[in-house]
Amino acid sequence: MRLSVSEVASLLNAGEERVYDWIEDGQLPAQRIRGEYRINRTELLEWATAREVALAPRVFADSLGGSGITSVAAALLAGGVAYDIPSSDAGAAIRQIVASLPLADEGDREALQQFVLAREAFGLAVIGDGIAIPQVRTPVVLPLRSGSSGSLLSLSFLTRPLLISSEKNRVVDSIFFLISPTVTSHLAVLAKLTACVNDDGFHTAVKRRRNGVDIVQAAADAEAAL
Repeated sequence: MRLSVSEVASLLNAGEERVYDWIEDGQLPAQRIRGEYRINRTELLEWATAREVALAPRVFADSLGGSGITSVAAALLAGGVAYDIPSSDAGAAIRQIVASLPLADEGDREALQQFVLAREAFGLAVIGDGIAIPQVRTPVVLPLRSGSSGSLLSLSFLTRPLLISSEKNRVVDSIFFLISPTVTSHLAVLAKLTACVNDDGFHTAVKRRRNGVDIVQAAADAEAAL
C-alpha cells in the first residue's frame, strides 16, 4: 500500500507543504497516481534512514496486524549484545559477528556469512555517530530457533572504529545486525530500531557501551515513548 502526502506528513511529524517540497525537489521518491502523489513505504524508510530523519515506526504496523511486530527490546534479548569484537579486518569482524548469532542451523550460519560478505558495505547503513544498522533493501530472512516467530537483533561493539564504506569514508564502532522471518517484519523492526536510535536514552546507552540488560531496558523505554 502506498501512502498519501498527509499520511507521510503524519509519519514524519512534518507539515504537508514540507513533504510536497521534498517531492517536487526530487528528494523524496513519489509517484503521481490519479493526480495525487503516492509514496512507497519501503522507499520512505530508506529515504528517512539515509537522512537521519525520524519516522514513526507504525509505518509498517498494518502489514503485520500491529501485534505481529517484534519489539526492538525483545529482538535484542534474542540476539544479544557482544563486546570487544576484533576489528583490524572488516571481513574478520563480520565473520565474528555472524559466528556469535544464535542460529538453529550451522549451514545457515555459513551461508549467511558468505551472503553478508558479498554485499556492498556488508549490507549496513552508517547512520552517524559510529552506529551502523541493516540496509532497508537487503534483508536477512532466515528461519530462527524452533518455536520462535519473531526477529533477532544483535548489537556488536568493535575494539576500534572500522571503515565500512570507502565511498563516504564513514567508520563505525557499533553494529546492529537483524535477522527476520519475513521481509515485512525486517522493515517493521528496522523502522522501530531507527526510531530507537534517535531516542537520547537508547543512543546514550549504545554509545557508552552499557551492559546488555541496560541497553535492552533503554530500548524498551524508547519504544514506550514512541
